[in-house]
Amino acid sequence: MAFGTIMLVVAILSVIAVFRELKRRNFLAVGFAGITALILGWFGVMTLFVSGGPLI
Repeated sequence: MAFGTIMLVVAILSVIAVFRELKRRNFLAVGFAGITALILGWFGVMTLFVSGGPLI
């Protein structure tokens, strides 16, 4: 569960980086940050979905 949470935090930071680099017009960084956000976001969600989230 901790690994999935860490991946989601990194994905959120990557989304922030996408917007920051769009403002700077650095399209190579936008591409890398976007791909990172998509991949780590997907893996983070699927990790929490398969292994289970915190019990409520």
